[in-house]
Amino acid sequence: MRKFLGIFVFLLLVAAGIFCYFRFFFVFGEGVKSGELNYVVYKGVLFKTYEGKLIQSGIRSKTAGSVQSYEFEFSVDDETLARELMLQSGKTLELHYKEYFGALPWRGFTKFIVDSIIVRPTVVPPVSAMPAVPEEGHFSEEAPAIEEKHSSEETLSSRAPAIEA
Repeated sequence: MRKFLGIFVFLLLVAAGIFCYFRFFFVFGEGVKSGELNYVVYKGVLFKTYEGKLIQSGIRSKTAGSVQSYEFEFSVDDETLARELMLQSGKTLELHYKEYFGALPWRGFTKFIVDSIIVRPTVVPPVSAMPAVPEEGHFSEEAPAIEEKHSSEETLSSRAPAIEA
């Protein structure tokens, strides 16, 4: 009987460990959300965590006759990332997050944990495609040739005999 009780307790502990792993540490989903960063705050009673809200474009309705915006509430467990997000408040951002089945009090209030900001590289046209703008007082090699052409046309027109009517 004692051996049976020992095996039962061992299996119960293994099952509890597997449950806790899948509930709190297994990454259920991963993705990117884009929207305007509303706020990031540092709050909590026993465990202080960084919590934030991203307002996404579009509207939804939880109940008939009401309208709400899409709000993505998230937690941040990296202090440097949270400080960077605090500086970006009010800007449109793309945030990469991991989704867990459950929240841990020291990791954050929500089951969505933001781990990075996605930065899209800006496309800059190559220098050869950009039009050349001469600096003030400096002209390109083509500019004097154009001026000479105009001055020579004026000279030719002034030398032409006048036609009398």
